[in-house]
Amino acid sequence: MGLKKMSKTTRTTFITYGFVAAAFIVLQVLSSTGGLSPLLSGMLVPICAWVVMAISLNLTVGILGELSLGHAGFMSVGAFMGTTAAIAMQRSVESAPLRLVVAIVVGAIFAAIVGFLIGIPVLRLNGDYLAIVTLAFGEIIKSIFTNLYVGIDERGFHVSLLKDRTDLLPGGKLIIAGPMGIGGVQRISTFVTGFVLIIVCLIVIFNLVNSRAGRAIMALRDNRIAAESIGISVTKYKMMAFVTSAAMAGGAGALFALNYSTVVANKFDFNNSILVLVFVVLGGLGNMLGSIIAAAALTILPEALRQFSDYRMLVYAIVLILVMLVTNNPQIKSVFNKVIDAVKKAFGKLFSKVNKTKEEA
Repeated sequence: MGLKKMSKTTRTTFITYGFVAAAFIVLQVLSSTGGLSPLLSGMLVPICAWVVMAISLNLTVGILGELSLGHAGFMSVGAFMGTTAAIAMQRSVESAPLRLVVAIVVGAIFAAIVGFLIGIPVLRLNGDYLAIVTLAFGEIIKSIFTNLYVGIDERGFHVSLLKDRTDLLPGGKLIIAGPMGIGGVQRISTFVTGFVLIIVCLIVIFNLVNSRAGRAIMALRDNRIAAESIGISVTKYKMMAFVTSAAMAGGAGALFALNYSTVVANKFDFNNSILVLVFVVLGGLGNMLGSIIAAAALTILPEALRQFSDYRMLVYAIVLILVMLVTNNPQIKSVFNKVIDAVKKAFGKLFSKVNKTKEEA
């Protein structure tokens, strides 16, 4: 039984990697041959960022079993800190890909630190209380960046809140300008980097889930009291999953922000946290492949429906409701399972005939 379960897990892991790699190859070929529309070409990097956001939140919601509504806050930390690092390196580092990688790493580190600090009080709560508090922290983070001023000159970085008191020397540059955010950002994010970030996040998540720590995290999700009774530290493993999820969101934020010329705190509000949660729920709790597909589809759908003007969000909402009804209907699920089984049997017969033909030849 254990071997079957392990083989199924391994198979799911490789299917997820294969799907992401195949999608990347197809999109690269279409992009190089001019098969992608300008709209879809411009959405490739945001899709990668939202995919990373979805799989990172799925680690908290699906694997850990805790509802977090402040995930956009960690994304904003990565966006602002990563963009600040990229701007600060413009004069000293000429390579744009190197600046992008450093920005993503910086964004992930700062988001992990913020996640750790928030996790100290938050992870002592459960259920609705944890969701409410994470929502509050997400709004606090947005408010901080709305009132934050960061500049750089020969003396280094200067930081102030509420008002611009940076007092920069001649030649200095104000990077974060409070409500105006960050302007004049060089757009250095690439689809290739987004693909690599997705693969790295999947490797981290799958290795964590299949490790001893991952089994402890899932034990806490299934039955906290039973897990505590056998010596599993609730705080330790909750913090591990929460900080890892926050770090991934920070990396996604840096990738996302460096795809635009302007970064403002309002881009990372409560609506984005709910949007990412929709990706996770629609794709399936604990299902990384489902989260990837849902994030990509629901990022493209609103833009594809833009031709319907005022009705596009209504159509978008109806599609979401229909998908949720379909995926949660036992009868429809059984029909889908029968169709999938029939397809598998058909392919099995086809391959057996091919093998017999080869043997006879």
